Order: sequence, then structure tokens, then C-alpha cells
Amino acid sequence: MKTSWRSASLVASAAAVLALTTACGQETTPPASSQNVGATAAPGDYGSIGTGANGVTGGTAGQSSASPSSPAAPAGKLAVSTNAEIGKVVTDSLGLTLYRFDQDTAEPPKSNCDGDCAKTWPPVPADDVTAGEGIDKSLLGSVTRADGTKQLTIGGWPAYRYAKDVNAGDTKGQGVGGKWYALAPDGKKAQGGGGGAEAVGELPALSTRKDPKLGEIVVDKNGMTVYRFMKDEAWPKPISNCTGACLEKWPAVEPVDFADTKGIQKKGFMNFARQDGRGDQQTINCWPIYTFAGDKAPGDTNGQGVGGTWYAVRPDGKPVGASEKQ
Repeated sequence: MKTSWRSASLVASAAAVLALTTACGQETTPPASSQNVGATAAPGDYGSIGTGANGVTGGTAGQSSASPSSPAAPAGKLAVSTNAEIGKVVTDSLGLTLYRFDQDTAEPPKSNCDGDCAKTWPPVPADDVTAGEGIDKSLLGSVTRADGTKQLTIGGWPAYRYAKDVNAGDTKGQGVGGKWYALAPDGKKAQGGGGGAEAVGELPALSTRKDPKLGEIVVDKNGMTVYRFMKDEAWPKPISNCTGACLEKWPAVEPVDFADTKGIQKKGFMNFARQDGRGDQQTINCWPIYTFAGDKAPGDTNGQGVGGTWYAVRPDGKPVGASEKQ
């Protein structure tokens, strides 16, 4: 008996729905297709799957085979500038802020930002760099990049500029993707919100904390509150209905390795390909999760109840203070 193409298509579609229903409706949880840790995309920098590692569209960490970016301008004499929100930061001779990348290493120094990543985050050349007031010369060094160029390091950390910083004193790269932070004079992350980003960065990619008003809620590796959108869908497959400008206010949480979580329910912990083509997104109990651009410091819960559709997430994926959507 011959099977028509229409019948074959229906069978394939039914199989796909069944597979997703099993993943989101039962105990079986598929392995994460990505191990991009602690990811929250900053406004305007969600991008495609490459964002998972670099916070930019199309780039992936460690892609040393990618074509090198255009030569960056020399940094000249480094200086220390004080930012009202994040404290002391290192700037180049033009006053542009220098940044570090969480997926790089300092011991030994190694850059994992190449290709498209290096276009958005141009590496700072080590040539012609001098230490200005407030900069310890002994902390300055260099690392050889995949393309053979020398990149400046501060305290062992490779230094970058951010393409969206156009004026002296701009710090638009702070916190992008949950991985990029302004460099403090000692090579650590510039500290903000009182507790300091360096200490917060020791958290797992996703974990929980006790909020005095909301109870136990999920936070990302930077201590920022994680939210759910009540207009999203989880079954038979996760669907995000936060698109376009919505993502600027509610950055999607990128895929996380479950091994880098603490206190999070494993059932339904999976990632999915966003229908708008902007990469993969993490779920808890199959519900897409986000952070809020209006939260400026760890512990903030400014997104709670916004529009009657956004709520902090419990470890089992349920929204805090809202009826579960079925």
C-alpha cells in the first residue's frame, strides 16, 4: 500500500507533538542542547544561538577559527573613572570603558571572544598601553589571540571595548548577557548594587533565594530575579510570546546546564528554539523564563506583577502571586 505525502506529513507532525508532550508533560527531561551558563540577555543584545556564549548575534565562545575582527584603536594611557552606579572603572585614553568577559580566563589569560563577538566587543590591543593614575602597572599584561595579535590584560583578564559605547563615560556594556562587566582597576568586575558583581558571580547559573515578600524565588548567576510571562505557553511545547521590543524590557534567559543549578526542579527543565529565530531560551517546568531590565541590582523584584502578566518564578516553575496557567 502506498502512503501519500499528506499522510506521511501528518504522521511526522504527530510524532513531533508526541515527543514534545512527553518532554513537557512527563518526568522525562531531554538533555540541554546548549551549556551556555548563567545567561540573561541584555536589552538589544539577545541575538541568535551565538548569543549564548558571547552576548552577540552569531558569535560563539572559543571559535578561534573565525575570521579576526578589524584592528582596534590603541588604548593609550589608561585612567580610572568613577561611575555613579558601578563604581571605579578603567577607561582608555579617550575615556571609553574597558570590559571583561566571564567566559574568558585570567589564570592563564585566554580570550574566548572571536568572530562576530569581537566585532561587538573589540579586543583592546596591548601595544602602546601605559598606566595612568590609579592603575597598577604590574597588573597590566597581554595575551596572544587566535589571530596572533596581542590583547591587553588587566589582572590577567583580557580587556575589550563595547561597540555601543560611543561617548566617554558610557557603560552600556555593563551586565550584557550576564557575562560582560566593566573592568575595575584591580581587574575584577566593577561593583554595583552594594554587594558587588564579583561576589554575585559565584552563584550557580540558576538558583533560589528567600525574598522577604515573595518567598523562595529563582535568580540567575548575578542574583537577578527570574520571571514568567503569563501569555506564554508550555504545552505541548514551549512558546514565547514576548518578542520584538518586549525582549528589550524582558531579556530571555539563555540555555543553562542543569548541573550548574541549585534548588531548581529538574522536571521540564529544558531549552527550546524561539519561534522568532532569536536563539534558544531556557525553561523551568517547560515555561520560558526571563529577567527584567528594570531590576538594577541583585535582589530587586521590580518586575513582579507588571501589567498583571509578569511574575517571579518559583523553583517548580510556578508564578508567584498568580494562578497557574493550564
